[in-house]
Amino acid sequence: MYVCSCFGITEAQVKKHADAGACTPRQIASACKAGTDCGGCVRRIQALLGRGDCPRRELLDQRQEPATASLTHPVAATVAASAAAAAAIGAVRDVTLSDAA
Repeated sequence: MYVCSCFGITEAQVKKHADAGACTPRQIASACKAGTDCGGCVRRIQALLGRGDCPRRELLDQRQEPATASLTHPVAATVAASAAAAAAIGAVRDVTLSDAA
């Protein structure tokens, strides 16, 4: 049965992409364009995907990070290094200004 009339995508094709790891309608759209024209099939794609087993979703659920990232996180480490550098520059500037006075 056709899911997407615009691109001629069948239920079997959607299920094949889901088995290959697509867990959302957007990922299905990236794989085969279904849902990118009129959008009338998006609800049907959602129904086919369901909320069942999705390996990626399960991995994401397991690795939920707290709202504040630890310093081992690459971005947090970069921010911390930038803050330390800014503090060091400020300290040098303060010393230079006090020496000039």
